[in-house]
Amino acid sequence: MNRPRPPAPMAPTAEQRHEMIAIAAYYLAERRGFAPGGADEDWLRAERVIDRMIRDHLFPPSPADVVEGIRNALKLSTESSPWSQHI
Repeated sequence: MNRPRPPAPMAPTAEQRHEMIAIAAYYLAERRGFAPGGADEDWLRAERVIDRMIRDHLFPPSPADVVEGIRNALKLSTESSPWSQHI
């Protein structure tokens, strides 16, 4: 018997991706105490995190969940979890 496949998750738009990166970069900066001189590295690291989340379909399912999902992903990155490979 053929079962219908669930719909493939939609990738975020370029604008949504940019917003997700900005949110992740903010939380990365917060984790290092907003010390000067790390903004570029925070942004690049956030890009890597978000792009991996998108590639692996781990991004939040709705725009309302984006901030909470990114914050939780970054929090979990300090623990032993599947998310740690993304940070």
